[in-house]
Amino acid sequence: MHDLGTTAALSLSAFVESRIEPEIVFGVAAPPSADMDDAALLTCLDWVAHGFEIVQSIYPRWQFAVADTIAVNGLHGALVVGPRHATGPNAADWLRTLSRFEIDLLCNGQAIDRGNAANVLDGPLAALRHLTGVLARDPVSPPLAAGEIVTTGTLTRAMPVKPGEAWSTRLYGVALAGIRQRFD
Repeated sequence: MHDLGTTAALSLSAFVESRIEPEIVFGVAAPPSADMDDAALLTCLDWVAHGFEIVQSIYPRWQFAVADTIAVNGLHGALVVGPRHATGPNAADWLRTLSRFEIDLLCNGQAIDRGNAANVLDGPLAALRHLTGVLARDPVSPPLAAGEIVTTGTLTRAMPVKPGEAWSTRLYGVALAGIRQRFD
């Protein structure tokens, strides 16, 4: 995990067939439960941020089955988290906007893809509720706890990223600024 404010450039040298995914990131303040609605889930969050997840695949051209991702312990490579915004003071606004916003993904200033909140299970809070429910039904995995960080899924298609590129976003309809990250 990297803080956007202290990561001038992120090296891709450790990753295989890197792709970039713009996401919403949550900081958990209190354990949520599977039966909570969006308003109740929001009270379990300390902060919301916009970030980039860098994913990778050891399988050439990203050709694999779900079981393959489990065998290699997932696709995650790195997470770059932008400015964190407290949820409490603006809970009503977050509740209204986290399920409806749109996003543009740009590479070197050129628009590459457009996405929206609904691309992640009808919105980031719905994705959090889904995760909470999956964990509640899993006798092996513990539930979410205070202090944990949750990424909610890509808002656009996962696009290939290469050294020398600068990726950025523009968000519409939510109180989060776009972010920019350069890659080496």
